[in-house]
Amino acid sequence: MNVNFNGYNENTATFIADSSLTETGVPVKISADGTVAKCAKNDLFCGVCTGLRAGYATVQLSGYVTVKTAAKVAVGYKKLAAGENGAVAEYASGREYLVLDSTDTSAGFIL
Repeated sequence: MNVNFNGYNENTATFIADSSLTETGVPVKISADGTVAKCAKNDLFCGVCTGLRAGYATVQLSGYVTVKTAAKVAVGYKKLAAGENGAVAEYASGREYLVLDSTDTSAGFIL
């Protein structure tokens, strides 16, 4: 791709990391006051974990992100939710996001 959307409107916040959150790059949900957890399949996500350290997680809450996907996602406005194994997938009851680019294993979209 000849264009790059990295950095567009990026906004992150630091949360306490639930014990289920052991890797970065996965969709997360609020699990308790000030705490995020890794999403289970079909969970709606609030953002993507971009960092983990000493029991805390940095979560990107807005802007352009690239995440792994369960299958290729068509570009345009698509309803997404957490898939299996930290991926994102199309889901009829998901939230609508603007997908800008996609491969068989990843998608870039605006949170």
